[in-house]
Amino acid sequence: MDAKNKISGIICEFNPLHNGHEALIRHVREHTGSSVVCIMSGNFVQRGEAAALDKWSRTAHALKAGADLVIELPLPWAMSGAERFALGGVSLFNALGCADTLAFGSECGDADALLRIARYLLSESFTSDVRPFLSEGLPFAAARSKAIETALGTHAAELNEQPNNILGIEYCKALITTDSAVSPYTIRRFEVGHDDETVSDRYASASLLRRLSASGESVSQFVPVYTDSCIEALKDKKQYPADINRLDRAVLGFLSTCPADALRRTPDVSEGLENKIRSAAGTVSTLAELYDAVKSKRYSHARIRRIVLAAYLGLTKDLPDTPPYIRVLGMTKAGTTLLHTAQPTLPFVMRPADIRKLSPQAQHIFELEAKADDLYALCTETRRPAGLDYTEKLIRL
Repeated sequence: MDAKNKISGIICEFNPLHNGHEALIRHVREHTGSSVVCIMSGNFVQRGEAAALDKWSRTAHALKAGADLVIELPLPWAMSGAERFALGGVSLFNALGCADTLAFGSECGDADALLRIARYLLSESFTSDVRPFLSEGLPFAAARSKAIETALGTHAAELNEQPNNILGIEYCKALITTDSAVSPYTIRRFEVGHDDETVSDRYASASLLRRLSASGESVSQFVPVYTDSCIEALKDKKQYPADINRLDRAVLGFLSTCPADALRRTPDVSEGLENKIRSAAGTVSTLAELYDAVKSKRYSHARIRRIVLAAYLGLTKDLPDTPPYIRVLGMTKAGTTLLHTAQPTLPFVMRPADIRKLSPQAQHIFELEAKADDLYALCTETRRPAGLDYTEKLIRL
C-alpha cells in the first residue's frame, strides 16, 4: 500500500498525555504511515480508577499531538485486565477495515520476540507445559513464566515479566486470535519505565505525573504545552484531577448492601470473592482500606480495584467479547477523510441519533458508558453536568 494510505493505530489511555506519548505518535507517523488512529479509554481506566482528565480533554490532546482519529475503547474493555483490554482495542482497530500497523512501546523494542511468546501462549504446548507448575500451587503468572522459561528460554521469560512487554504480548495474541491482517510494530521505551518514580530531563511516567500534579507540583516540563494549559484551566475550575475516592461512601454503601448474586456476576469474581468484598465493605471507611482488606496472593490490588469499580458501574460477565460499535470522539481533517475511505464492519457512533440505530446489546453498552460518565462527573471537586455522552459534540481540529 502507498505510504500515504497507511493507517497505524495506538491503543492508549493518555492519562495524561505526556512527552513520551507525543514522541510515540510522532515516531509512528514518520516511520509507519501518515495517519494515526488512537483507540483510547474513556473516563475510567484499567487501574480501576477515574481518569485524571476527562476523555474529551484527552481526545483534544491526542489530536494536537498528531493523531488523526480518536475512537473510544468502551468501558467493559477499558476496565479490564491486559488480555481483554488488548482484545477490545485490536478488535476496534480491525473493524475499521483499513488498518495496517498496531504500534506500541515496549521495554524490548522487538516485535518478533513478543510475537514468538504470544504464539507459544496460544499453543496446546503451553496448556500442557503450565499444568505441572499450577499443580505445585504457583499463581498463574508465576506458572506461566516458568513454562515460558522451559519452552523458550530465560530471555523470553524475562521479557514476559516487564509490564509494557506483557501488554505488547497481549496485543500480539489478540492480533493472532482475531486473524488480523494488522502487523505489530514496537519501539523501545526508554528514559523512564512504567510506573517509574524517577524522571529524566523531559520524561516521566503518567502515574508519577498524576501524583505530582495532584499534590500541586508543576509537571510542565514533562507534558506538551497544550496538556499543561488544559490541566491548569481545569484546576482553576476545580475539575481536575478526577478522583474515585470522592465516591468512597457511595461505593462502600453499594457493595455492603448489594446482593451477593449480583456481585458474583461481576467480571473476574470467583471463589466466593463476592462474600469477602461485601463483608469488608460493611466495616471499612475508605476504598483504600477495602482494597487492602480484600487483596490476596491470587487477587492483586489492581484486580480488586477493577472488580470493585466494575460492580459499582454495573458491568457483568454476560457482556460480549468484543466492542459492538465504533464510537468516534474526535478527528482532524485527515481523520474525516479516513472515515470516508474506511470499510467498517461495525456501526459508527458519532452523534446521538446513531445510538438509536444500534442493536439492543450495543445500546446497553453505550448506556453503561453514559451512566459511568455521569458518576465520573461526581469525581471532581466541582461536578460536571450529567448527560455529556448525549450532548458533547465531536472534537474537530
